[in-house]
Amino acid sequence: MSMAITSSNFITLMILGVVLALGTIASLTEARAFFVFGDSLVDSGNNNYLATTARADSSPYGIDYPTHRATGRFSNGLNIPDMISEQIGQSEPPLPYLSPELTGQRLFIGANFASAGIGILNDTGIQFLNIIRMFRQLDYFEEYQHRVSALIGAKQTRQLVKQALVLITVGGNDFVNNYYLVPFSARSCQFSLPDYVKYLISEYQKLLMRLYKLGARRVLVTGTGPMGCVPAEMAMRGTNGGCSAELQRAASLYNPRLVQMLRELNSKIGKAVFIGANTQQMHMDFVSNPQAYGFKTSKRACCGQGPNNGLGLCTVLSNLCPDRDHYAFWDPFHPSEKANRIIVQQIMSGSTQYMTPMNLSTIIALDSMA
Repeated sequence: MSMAITSSNFITLMILGVVLALGTIASLTEARAFFVFGDSLVDSGNNNYLATTARADSSPYGIDYPTHRATGRFSNGLNIPDMISEQIGQSEPPLPYLSPELTGQRLFIGANFASAGIGILNDTGIQFLNIIRMFRQLDYFEEYQHRVSALIGAKQTRQLVKQALVLITVGGNDFVNNYYLVPFSARSCQFSLPDYVKYLISEYQKLLMRLYKLGARRVLVTGTGPMGCVPAEMAMRGTNGGCSAELQRAASLYNPRLVQMLRELNSKIGKAVFIGANTQQMHMDFVSNPQAYGFKTSKRACCGQGPNNGLGLCTVLSNLCPDRDHYAFWDPFHPSEKANRIIVQQIMSGSTQYMTPMNLSTIIALDSMA
């Protein structure tokens, strides 16, 4: 299928030409600070410091991490923030905000505020007890800025935040660990699915506007993945041996509304502050055709038990595959390191089918020219 080259496409192609001419994306600009908000898909270890059951601090998590030890990442190795950090030229990814090592110069790299189990709504993940809900993550971001201001002054801190990249990944738990957690949950009795999606989007908009008011000017917002196709949901709610039709319906209602809300916010602000990542489509590419991406399966988790290895937690007692790169899913809910890398490649250089209004490589190139 041919595509007409619009003026915006032409500008994008010109910018990418400059990127290629100069070498790596990271070489275009000095490494910027990086801030991460959200749930277990991007948590790098905050929950290690909390009394919660939502933890990934024991083997076999981290089996393919450089240290081969569990770090609190819900992955066999690196997670999405680690890989984005590499792409923007950071020498190391931002530390969890609760880490006692996040002091001095390391504050200037940024911070990861994410906490496994949380959602857009405060009542999401209540079964996990002590987790850092979104309002608290944003409180910590404000606290972080006060800490940095004490080192370099308020003006320099505002500049650091303004030039930073922000990643926020939240929303999936509002379905999996709230609306659909149990039959006749409080939220499913309160809202029909379309009305719940509308409510979530309105609450998410408030969170994003608070981020903007706290100084964030480049915010990468990921949608939910194909929630019905993760091994856990296939094991518990699969339709005719496949994905859960109801959770797939939820994803198909939620993600387009999220993109529309981001467009409206950018229009209101007058610039592309919020960048949408269509992670539902990114996942579906390798879920629907795993062999094309070098996977043997996207239906079975590498680590778990029961049907599809989709039940319970990933523990030392679980079934564990010897060849993690052959699995799209590491555990019942989370992509493998290899799958995360495919997602980050699309975030960096994907077309407008995946990234709205532009991919991260184009944004970095544009910012380097400002």
